[in-house]
Amino acid sequence: MDPSATRRIRTCFKKSHLSTRTDYSAAAEANPTFLQKDMIRYEESVLPTERNKKRGGLRNTKGILVGQDQIKRLQATFRGDLIQAADFEYEQARKIWNASVDKYPGIIARCTGVADVIAAVNFARENALLVAVRGGGHNVAGRALCEDGIVIDLSRMKGIHVDAKKRTATVQGGATLGDLDRETHIFGLGVPAGIMSKTGVGGLALGGGVGWLVRKYGLTCDNVLSFDIVTADGEPRVASSEENQDLFWALRGGGGNFGVVTSFEFRVHPVGTVLGGLLIYPRERAGEVLRFYRDFTQSAPEELTVYAALLHTAEGMPAVAVIACYCGELTEGDQALKPLRNFGSPIVDTIQPMPFPQMQSLLDTAFPDGNHNYWKSTFLHELSDDAIDVLVEHANRAVSPLSGVVVEYYGGVASRVGVSETAFAQRQAEYSIAVLAQWTNPAESQVHIEWAQVLADSIRPFSSGAYYLNYLGEEGEDTIKAAFGSNHARLMGVKKKYDPKNFFCLNQNIKPRV
Repeated sequence: MDPSATRRIRTCFKKSHLSTRTDYSAAAEANPTFLQKDMIRYEESVLPTERNKKRGGLRNTKGILVGQDQIKRLQATFRGDLIQAADFEYEQARKIWNASVDKYPGIIARCTGVADVIAAVNFARENALLVAVRGGGHNVAGRALCEDGIVIDLSRMKGIHVDAKKRTATVQGGATLGDLDRETHIFGLGVPAGIMSKTGVGGLALGGGVGWLVRKYGLTCDNVLSFDIVTADGEPRVASSEENQDLFWALRGGGGNFGVVTSFEFRVHPVGTVLGGLLIYPRERAGEVLRFYRDFTQSAPEELTVYAALLHTAEGMPAVAVIACYCGELTEGDQALKPLRNFGSPIVDTIQPMPFPQMQSLLDTAFPDGNHNYWKSTFLHELSDDAIDVLVEHANRAVSPLSGVVVEYYGGVASRVGVSETAFAQRQAEYSIAVLAQWTNPAESQVHIEWAQVLADSIRPFSSGAYYLNYLGEEGEDTIKAAFGSNHARLMGVKKKYDPKNFFCLNQNIKPRV
């Protein structure tokens, strides 16, 4: 490779803040083909899209460009990566799990620690920027991204420390459930958190957090002992039962309304090998399976969490499935699951002992990165026969084999916490309905979205009028208010104290009390 080409490549990578990581001159000598490909990829990545030609750059909430001199001042105090539209990493950094979300932030601040978070918050406030906070990036509405503003990206902050003697785990805000399970499992411990390993710990915990252990050990937010948080004024604070108690209350179910949580301290529980897996039946048996599921769950032990789903098998066959996880003694689990496994001769029975992290990743392949997703959800007064009929009828009309309807049953320990003890208000809700539209072709989006909306409208007569915060997509203010229930007014007061100007507004938003 001639020296001028080498210099050109080095110049490209300098622009993307990569020049200090590798000696590109030496790399060019060793592998010129690789660097030529990198050069092409880089040049393709910086070609402006039509959207960036029209807008481009970092803009404040009034649409005014923020100058490079101000960005350079942030760079001087920022240890992580500041990624802009012309940078090599930008296209990948702005992508999240849900391909339906296609946003172009002005800058992505990929933080390495609390000092970076403080610097990003102060920079955003001083320049009147729209702010999104990214943990795992798994929220279906894409609240981890924004247009033209700043994304405070915690994805590099994945540190986890488990204190097996104290039964606690300290977890940074960018960790996923897979990261957390990996560290706690070696001690035979676990945190009640979710059902998929790719989910971010932060968003899950702030919105409540249900999962396979919810009936035995409560919600994820019920197991938080303290939060480290940077609030809108750029101040680092601790929220616990001893410090900033009002903020501690609000963060347990109040969503991302109050700041950037950089670290969580969780209570952990003994969880090693569980008894779990799927039972699958033909779709024509969906009504009787769901009725048996309803009756079975009413008397199930708290060690057992069971969901049901109207879905398609990997081969494309319409089916109804029951997914179970028993977290107690395996011999007792065998007895507890015996009536369920003996019902109706399932065509597939994969229930078996497995490590808890394997249970947590059992459904990962059903929600791959890069597909389009649209969700609707609600809680039901009860899972009545009529409600079951409506669910089955509309699930049978799904136009994508990737779409499905999930019925989740809670109760147990989580239901015995008082409604006002934490910000999570939906303590008496037992059955949650999640309508999950998923497809691959963006040209077909409208038909799949309409399917989900029609099903949600059809089940509304059976709804309790309450909602689970973490399952909400783009919903109206009334729905978000209903998700907080009777705690909404108190949450408005906490919001006024810690974020009076609604700096953190890209969330299931609580407006400050007037």
